[in-house]
Amino acid sequence: MRMLKDILFGVSLNEIHGDREVKVSDITFDSRKVKKQSLFVAVEGLTVDGHAYISQSVKAGATAIVCEMLPEELQEGVTYVSVDNSAKAVGIIASNFYNNPSQKIILVGVTGTNGKTTSVTLLFDLFKNLGYKAGMLSTVENKIDDKILPAQFTTPDSIQLNQLLHQMVEAGCTHCFMEVSSHALVQHRVAGITFSGAIFTNISHDHLDYHKTFEEYIQAKKLLFDGLTSEAFALTNLDDKRGMVMLQNTKASKNTYALKSMADFKGKVIHNTLQGLELDLDGVNAWFKLIGDFNAYNLLSVYGAAVLLGEEKEAVMTALSMLGGARGRFEQVANKQDILAIVDYAHTPDALENVLKTIDNLRTHQEMLVTVVGCGGNRDKSKRPVMGKLAASFSNKVILTSDNPRDEDPSVILDEMMAGIGKTEQRKTMIIADRKEAIRTACNLAGKGDIILVAGKGHETYQEIKGVRNHFDDREVLMEMLKDN
Repeated sequence: MRMLKDILFGVSLNEIHGDREVKVSDITFDSRKVKKQSLFVAVEGLTVDGHAYISQSVKAGATAIVCEMLPEELQEGVTYVSVDNSAKAVGIIASNFYNNPSQKIILVGVTGTNGKTTSVTLLFDLFKNLGYKAGMLSTVENKIDDKILPAQFTTPDSIQLNQLLHQMVEAGCTHCFMEVSSHALVQHRVAGITFSGAIFTNISHDHLDYHKTFEEYIQAKKLLFDGLTSEAFALTNLDDKRGMVMLQNTKASKNTYALKSMADFKGKVIHNTLQGLELDLDGVNAWFKLIGDFNAYNLLSVYGAAVLLGEEKEAVMTALSMLGGARGRFEQVANKQDILAIVDYAHTPDALENVLKTIDNLRTHQEMLVTVVGCGGNRDKSKRPVMGKLAASFSNKVILTSDNPRDEDPSVILDEMMAGIGKTEQRKTMIIADRKEAIRTACNLAGKGDIILVAGKGHETYQEIKGVRNHFDDREVLMEMLKDN
């Protein structure tokens, strides 16, 4: 139970009607979760405006309301607070309610189009191996030391975020590593959060259904760095042409990493195989279990962040060399058919190209590469023909299939992917909308020594169709089909 006046600290207030001394038992912006002595924050969302549920929340027992527009009728015994931005206010309020947990833990945020999950997972595993208690917030799962919690979004909402950070502090965690999505930054989900450091991985076309333009998407990512304090570090990929944009105007110490450019943390790929990577990191050679140039960047950024957090270089490198990657990220699925089956989350043109190029560089070209790929519904349509073209350019056989069609007709999505493939390459391309049948066909096509890539869903264990999430795991299906062959 907290006093309203205390949890409003730092919030830009316009008006207050009622008692500031009122006690608050919990915070919510979901009117269905309001109970006695709740603080209800009316947030205007993409489809629902919380202001329409103020009276309902008061009837349910809310003793305080935070909103942008005060209702015409103010109920006696209820405190009404008006602010300029409710979404931003709820983050600050939640942080205060949970005693500002981000100030009591070393919190590092990772943003970028690709590599966030792998980088965060590596950081978490690294610091656990170095002897720390740590937390992780990722697309795949959330962790509080050894406790695993399901993840609904890449970045939790501001109330959940502060709840989780508070639990980490209570559990004795000293560090937390979290993915920070562009959506979360624009929606102020990290408002009121204090970051000790931030990492930028890379940026390519994605989420333009939400951000509308690529420039807006870039500026959304940059918000993480704009909000850093002078005590934090900013670490950016110098090989990405937008990398230095992230450091513009940040108050944090500016640091860079790169494979191709001179940077504060410099790496070089010595050997790249299907068994792992040999890298030169800051003049020291080491072998790592991860595969591909894109993972070389992930390893380099994690190494740089750990050093910036005060860890010894040799200890960091030794611990990193023992770690695997994140689930569903270039994950090699076991089988008994001498077929190399890879599952990867690649759902953007840049990510798909990285994975396909990695396979292309490592294969002998005596074997066949069969790629199964789709594109999500209700998302950026411009990437569909590009991803179709990429798959056809690198693969011997391509099967276009459903990803998460959501509310769209899968056949429309697949036709738009096929439109990017030239007539000659269409001869080696099939459309099989049923994802299980597509994977089954890929397994039937592949023979001894061949490679199957199933891209787009990675760690996901569901397929979303018409608002319903049905269980579906690419890895499970692959293992089932390869066992049957």
